[in-house]
Amino acid sequence: MIALIIALVIVVLLVLVAIGMYNGLIKLRNLVQEAWRQIDVELTRRHDLIGNLVETVKGYAAHERGTLEDVIKARSAAMAPNQSPGQQAESENMLSQALGRLLAIAEAYPDLKANQNFLALQAELTSTEDRIAAVRRSYNDGVKQLNTKVETVPSNIVAGLFHIERAEYFEAQGEEREAVKVDFGQRDATIPPPGSYVGTDEPQAVPPAAPAASAASAAPATPQGQAQSQPPSEQPPQSSSEQPPA
Repeated sequence: MIALIIALVIVVLLVLVAIGMYNGLIKLRNLVQEAWRQIDVELTRRHDLIGNLVETVKGYAAHERGTLEDVIKARSAAMAPNQSPGQQAESENMLSQALGRLLAIAEAYPDLKANQNFLALQAELTSTEDRIAAVRRSYNDGVKQLNTKVETVPSNIVAGLFHIERAEYFEAQGEEREAVKVDFGQRDATIPPPGSYVGTDEPQAVPPAAPAASAASAAPATPQGQAQSQPPSEQPPQSSSEQPPA
């Protein structure tokens, strides 16, 4: 009888532990899904901004057809539905590359860079990129915690019983997923050399080297206030006959 009670207590404890692990796994999975929905919202906003940006650039640089078409194709691929996080990350990387080439072209169009609509789209795009980066960090952190639980003992047993699987990271590839620079080279402006700080843009010419000094000029200068003549040489003593009379 006592053995049966002990067995029942052990079974109850195991069930409670399993329930706690299951609830923890479900909580992490829901957090990951919620973070992914936030990423999807920001990506949708990003795609809309890029579409408006393309239309604005087209009004000033319609002959840049190849670059504009590349951005449109990359945007369409990024907007394709039912992509996994890994596939979505790859599509967004391709879109970022095409967008970078488009913004580089805008360098050659001062009127475009001064357009108020274009400036507003720049600011919105930069803000959206920052939000995507923040939400991506939150999502990947949740994925890390979930995957750790799914892969470690004893929670992996519960995960296997209830078919709770690992989640996929939404990662950047190298530097391709960095926020797109929309300052048109201001961050990479070349600093002029120190010679141009004297009031002219031309560097100051270096004066020619002075000719070698002669041996006489190389001698140390005599301190001011002292006689320049050499000390008198010793003269032989005068004889008594040569002395003047008293």
